[in-house]
Amino acid sequence: MTAQAKPAARPAQKTLQHRTIAAAVAEDLRGRILDGDFKAGFPLRQDALATEFGVSRIPVREALMQLEAEGLVKIHPHRGAIVSELSTEEVQELFELRALLEPRLLKASARHLTADDYGKLNGILQEYSAELRANHVRRWGELNTAFHTLLYRHAGQPRTLAIVANLLQECDRHTRLQLSLTDGMKRAETEHAELLRLCESGRIAAACSLLKSHIEEVGKALRHYLQEHQKSDGGR
Repeated sequence: MTAQAKPAARPAQKTLQHRTIAAAVAEDLRGRILDGDFKAGFPLRQDALATEFGVSRIPVREALMQLEAEGLVKIHPHRGAIVSELSTEEVQELFELRALLEPRLLKASARHLTADDYGKLNGILQEYSAELRANHVRRWGELNTAFHTLLYRHAGQPRTLAIVANLLQECDRHTRLQLSLTDGMKRAETEHAELLRLCESGRIAAACSLLKSHIEEVGKALRHYLQEHQKSDGGR
C-alpha cells in the first residue's frame, strides 16, 4: 500500500509570511504613532499603506488589527482605521491598574533580586538617562518597560506579570508623552534610582510605597496635561 502523500506546506508558509510582514508593518506604524508622526485622528488607509510598504492589503489589515488591540488605533466599519485619541478616562484606568498590581509584584520579587539583576537594572537606568538627554524618544518607553519588568521577574505570579506586561506596552505611548510634555524626565530618573536603592537595601515596604506613588503621579500629570490640552483645543 502506498503511503499517503503529505499535504503541501505552501499555504502555511504563505500564512507565516503574511504574519511576518504584518508584524513588520505594525512595528513601523507603532513607531510613527508613538513618535507623534501620526497624530490622533490621522486616517490609516489600507490601500495607501499597502502601496507604501509594497505589500498586499492582508498584512496591512492584520497590522492595523494588532494596533487596535494595543489601543493605538480605532477601526470603524465604514470609516476605516484612524489613530486613536488619548482620553483621560483611559489614562486613569491604565495607571490605576498599574498602581494596584505592580507594588504587589515588587513585594513578591524584590527579596529575590540577585547581584546580576541589580547590575542589569543599573545598566538600564544609565542607558535611560543617556537616552533622555539625547532626546531619543523611541527608547524611553522600551527602557521604562524593561526596568519595571526586570524588577518583577522573581514574583512567581506569571498571570499578573502577563497583565502588567500588557499594561506597560499600552502605556508606552503615555510614558513618552508624559516624559516629553510634562517635564517628567528628572523625576523619572530620581525616583527610579531611589526605587532601586530601597530594594537593594532591603527596604521593600518603602520601595513598594514609592512605586505606587510614582505610578499614580505619572498618571495624574498626564491626565492634567490632557485636560488642559483638550480645554485649549476646545477654545479655538
